[in-house]
Amino acid sequence: MNKGELVSAIADKSGLTKDQAESALSATLASIEEALKSDDSVSLVGFGTFSVNNRPAREGRNPRTNETIQIAAKNVVKFKPGKKLSESVN
Repeated sequence: MNKGELVSAIADKSGLTKDQAESALSATLASIEEALKSDDSVSLVGFGTFSVNNRPAREGRNPRTNETIQIAAKNVVKFKPGKKLSESVN
């Protein structure tokens, strides 16, 4: 499912127009992004939790040349599904 299909599904299930559904989805995603940028987690009960983890710098190896390279530290987004979501997919 891509963003357009998701917008259509939201519009069908909520009774909103596609423009309103797209605005709602964009606002939701922007709010989640802002919270994660400020190092906060977003917990949607029953669905899951979005959080940010810091991945420290480390040494890696180029598989072609076996040369050691430095991999920079970075923040990564993590998603932990909620119990209800996990049960619904299994």
